[in-house]
Amino acid sequence: MTHPGEQFYPEGVHWDDTIVQGTLPDLLSTAATNYGPRTAIEFRDSPITYTELAGMAERAAAAFLRAGCGKDTSVALFLGNTPDHPVNFFGALKAGARVAHLSPLDGEIALTHKVSDSGSRLLVTSNLQALLPTALKFLEKGLIDRLVVCEDDHWGKVGTPQAAIPDDPRIVTFQAFVAGAPLPAQWPAVAVDDVALLQYTGGTTGLPKGAMLTHGNLTSAVSIYDVWGKPARAARGDVVERVICVLPLFHIYALTVVLLSSLRRGNLISLHQRFDVEAVMRDIEVKRATYFPGVPTMWIAIAALPDLDKRDFSSLNAIGSGGAPLPVEVASFFERKVGKKLKSGWGMTETCSPGTGHPPTGPDKPGSIGLMLPGIELDVVSLDDSTKVLPPGEVGEIRIKGPNVTKGYWNKQKENAEYFSDGRFLTGDIGYVDTDGYFFLVDRKKDMIISGGFNVYPQMIEQAIYTVPGVHEVIVLGIPDPYRGEAAKAFIKLKPDAKPFTLDELRAQLAGKVGKHELPAAVEFVEDLPRTPVGKLSRHELRQQQKPSHLTQQGGRS
Repeated sequence: MTHPGEQFYPEGVHWDDTIVQGTLPDLLSTAATNYGPRTAIEFRDSPITYTELAGMAERAAAAFLRAGCGKDTSVALFLGNTPDHPVNFFGALKAGARVAHLSPLDGEIALTHKVSDSGSRLLVTSNLQALLPTALKFLEKGLIDRLVVCEDDHWGKVGTPQAAIPDDPRIVTFQAFVAGAPLPAQWPAVAVDDVALLQYTGGTTGLPKGAMLTHGNLTSAVSIYDVWGKPARAARGDVVERVICVLPLFHIYALTVVLLSSLRRGNLISLHQRFDVEAVMRDIEVKRATYFPGVPTMWIAIAALPDLDKRDFSSLNAIGSGGAPLPVEVASFFERKVGKKLKSGWGMTETCSPGTGHPPTGPDKPGSIGLMLPGIELDVVSLDDSTKVLPPGEVGEIRIKGPNVTKGYWNKQKENAEYFSDGRFLTGDIGYVDTDGYFFLVDRKKDMIISGGFNVYPQMIEQAIYTVPGVHEVIVLGIPDPYRGEAAKAFIKLKPDAKPFTLDELRAQLAGKVGKHELPAAVEFVEDLPRTPVGKLSRHELRQQQKPSHLTQQGGRS
């Protein structure tokens, strides 16, 4: 058998099943045609139908066209989890533009780079206090020409802190932006191979890279999940699912697994602005949600409920974990206490999320990330020769190929060749495959830290720490964290006569320079830091020195 894992696939699913490609504007318009009066999104207990969502996206698209945003332009979205995101996401795409996602969790350094690198001259944000002040800085720096501000109260008042919108001709509210924009006689042609999204990710050197995700990549990802889950949906009678969305829509996991997949199937998305364990439990126990995809930190929080044994999870017919490795003990605890199997697959920004998954039946292999999904090819190659495929059981770098895999990084034409080998994308993940086709991860080739499902890049934190008075040299490593999976720890060598500072003092100095999820959870002052033979600071050598002592945080906080 070419793909040994196929023997464990759900009944009726085959590796070579047809994976359908299309465009994202067509995905939404088809959903509106098929499911018009159904609720697409419920937000703050108010429904938005499929027809209404498509109509709002069309009006946004017309406004983007009027503003000069169309083919070969990028529109930056700096938004949280409100309906403003899908309206502007699909609106920009229908106008023929690319979307560049900006994470509200990022610090100013990374955000400035993403805006500049993407070439976005128009940015859409919200008047929330957590977003607007930062967005205004892009105008001040001359990085953008136009700022569109969505007013959060439009979706109902909940007391979320908001900022005043300055009186500036370059700034316009969303309602004023779309007012009177004429619908074109013909919408711009959008092709499957057009870049739909610049989704920024990165490694340990340099600044974040924008993965070019095409309409075909993203719709393929939806189709792969459709094929994989079809037998389970058929067994349930193809009911309309109520899907909880607390995952951030600017993250590839939520975008593909929740937003795009739910719209494709006519499901209801219960959209939450943030993760609140009791709000999620209300969705499950009172509103009878049927599907909840989360990241490990969310499952850890639910598992910590003091009355977990008395909570009612009976409405859920599917749960999942992604975004970061799921601790085996958390999965087993949840199954033991709640009676639900919680398994995690593996995927990347560069794969639009899909990579591997666990079949409903088959061998129970704790720690495995599962089998490669339909249409996707995974193999393991030598760390010394990326063209040498290794046999089962041997550890090497995992490669991936499939219709969902990025065609490369934006503005990195020269470097893109380094990321591909024989037409397969080199993931940077180290692992192996067993004789049954189950994959296992053992390490990461890159030094990226995954904290609470978000990518954290040590060099970005190091750059910010170097702005703190008294710091001579610094190396940031990932350390185990019982809640986030991993957290950043800073190893600092001080300048002569400089005095050590507390972890809280360091975090205060870094506030605003890096995202909250990037703030170090521990700090240690050292006499010296290891170097390579050519004199560069050596993160690898420091990591080796810390084993096994790195398992104990110094000055740590959860």
